Amino acid sequence: MALYESKTELWDLDINVIQPEGKGPDPATDGNSGTKPFRDAFECYIQPCLAELLGSSLFIFVGCLSVIENTEGTGRLQPALAHGLALGIVIAVLGEISGGHFNPAVSVFLIGGLNIILLVPYILAQMCGGMIGAGLAKVGTLYYAKVSGAAFNTVQADTQIVPATVAEMIMTLFLTMVVCMGAVNGRTRNILAGGAVSGACMNPARAFGPAVVANYWSYHWIYWVGPMSGALLTASFIRRQYTLLKKIKGTLKQHNVTPSQSHFCEIKLST
Repeated sequence: MALYESKTELWDLDINVIQPEGKGPDPATDGNSGTKPFRDAFECYIQPCLAELLGSSLFIFVGCLSVIENTEGTGRLQPALAHGLALGIVIAVLGEISGGHFNPAVSVFLIGGLNIILLVPYILAQMCGGMIGAGLAKVGTLYYAKVSGAAFNTVQADTQIVPATVAEMIMTLFLTMVVCMGAVNGRTRNILAGGAVSGACMNPARAFGPAVVANYWSYHWIYWVGPMSGALLTASFIRRQYTLLKKIKGTLKQHNVTPSQSHFCEIKLST
């Protein structure tokens, strides 16, 4: 039997179709053979980017409105909950199509499991979505001028640069760790953690869109350097841990030992 493999998702979800040996799909008898390459290209490349564009637009639209319409009595709680709920909704709706990134830092972190060709289109789609979401927020509220149109303006002096950059890096590190572990609901806790230091962005697209629409670029680079650094640090850490686990697994296999056996700790791992 000959085996023909078709991939329909960004991750390695293999759907195996068994054909009689020596008889593959016949273009002459396949009525859709002429459109199949275009359909495959749309499903694998265009559709995920459109999902990232739409999801980023909705997420940043809600995020900007939550900041613009926020009252002093609620503090950072209202924007944190609004961002978390919006992110959860767009991931639930569009996550199966694109993987649910909606954040350049997350795309960089997941580059090992993402088609390298999609990295730049994903980031461009997220940034365009940020501009669209911020633009819709500008149209949809009378208080747009408040807090610089939802652009991040927490950092006001050079003395805040290092704390803000480190805060963004650490919070993004935790965020990407949560993404790695498959838990989405912990992101709202990360948003609250460093809000007073940097504004708790963790998403360059979330900072870029409002900055373009409001033309507010003061210390904007912090919201790129911090999240991207945190994502790269997490990716490096995860890869090192994965390499270590592979070494441990190889050593166990070499000694015919399972991790549950009591003399596991007596084995000297080879370097």
